[in-house]
Parts: sequence; structure tokens; C-alpha cells
Amino acid sequence: MSALVQLVEVSKRYRDAPALHPTTLAIERGKTTVLIGPSGCGKSTLLRLIIRLIEPDTGTIDFDGAPVTPDKIDMLRRRIGYVIQEGGLFPHLTARANVLLMARHLGKPDEEMRRRLSELCALTRFPENLLARYPVELSGGQRQRVSLMRALMLSPELLLLDEPLGALDPLVRASLQKDLKEIFSRLRQTVLLVTHDLAEAAYLADEIVLMNEGRIVQRGSIADLRGDPASDFVTEFINAQRSLALV
Repeated sequence: MSALVQLVEVSKRYRDAPALHPTTLAIERGKTTVLIGPSGCGKSTLLRLIIRLIEPDTGTIDFDGAPVTPDKIDMLRRRIGYVIQEGGLFPHLTARANVLLMARHLGKPDEEMRRRLSELCALTRFPENLLARYPVELSGGQRQRVSLMRALMLSPELLLLDEPLGALDPLVRASLQKDLKEIFSRLRQTVLLVTHDLAEAAYLADEIVLMNEGRIVQRGSIADLRGDPASDFVTEFINAQRSLALV
């Protein structure tokens, strides 16, 4: 299966501190790839490089077989959905307006937007009668569902999720994990997700990419990481979360 996104020797530095050492990584179509590792290991930097919120210092990034260049960034972002921790919703807009923001900007027909919004509410299990509420009037889980709907509104080829469930309580988080897994499978969505939670990675991922200090340490399934660790760090990272019930 060909990669939707291909990074080759991509790196990023902030002053004298490397955020990401030269990194090569392929994101396969229709698969969920999960980036995991301690804080500051380069996970979120890698996501921001793909969507071009920051520019790489070295290396190349290809999307759907074509290099990402400055003149293609606006079009690229229409093909990528992006969800951050706590949703990143605009507080002065209702849930409906948040979801439809980019579609309205692009001049999509009203009937098409209404139909797509109804589909997304059903897909994410978000009650349509709550669409008129503002983010402050929604629970944390509801806000994340709205953020996910906004990211999926334009049927993106790639979905980037940066710690999307990190601020939620365990019961809400478990429910959303189950729903996300079903959504990814139903849409055959290409997903790159960042998390600190190894159990979450094991549950959602087709492939886990463990990072440390700006480098990829090991790639594979949870069984690969547990049964054949590439370094002492891999073992230490897994043991640090040994109280979790890994799937």
C-alpha cells in the first residue's frame, strides 16, 4: 500500500535546541498511525510540519505523491483535518457555526452543508438539538465531537489528531476512543494521532511510532514493542505505564 504522506530526513530546530532530528516516516493510506512518547519528544512538531504550521529546516514532505511547496499549502489544508487538545473551538460561534466554518468560507451550497452536518452528527453521535449551543454550554466530550465534525466536514484524506482526548475524564475518554475507532474503520480514514497514553495507542493504532528526544526509537505493534524492544528506553517507557490495561 502506498503512503499518503512521506517524510524524508525532515528536521526542525528552535535556536540551538533540536525539536526533531532528521526523520523519515511513511503514513500509510487507510491506516491509523499513532505517535507516542514523553513530552518534548517531537510528536506535535511532526504534525505541525505536515500541515505546514511550521517549516522544516531540512528534508522533504510529500503528500499524495507530490512535494508540499508554499504555493500548495492552502489547497493542502483543505485535504487535511486537524484536531487539537480541548478542541480549539471558537467560543463566540455555536457548535453548528464551528463545524460549518470552512465549508461556508469555501461557498458550499446550503443544502450540501445541511446534509453533511446531519451525516456527521450521526457518525460522531452528537445530538443535533445541541448544535445551537456555544462551546461553553457543552461538555468536554461534546466539544471534542464538534471539533472532530469540523475536521471531517470537507471529507479530508488525512486526519491529524494532537492529544485530542488528553483533557477528558476516563469514562468519557474511553467512550470517545471506542467511537473514534469505529469512525476510522467506517471511513477507512488515514489518521496520524499523537498521545501520551500507551493503552490508547495500543487500542487505536495499526502502527505505533515511539519517539524520544526528537527521534523515532521504534515502530510496530504493541506486541513488537513489548516483546522485542529496540532499546532500554522502550522497556522503561512501557514499564512506566504498566498499571494500564493494554489492549
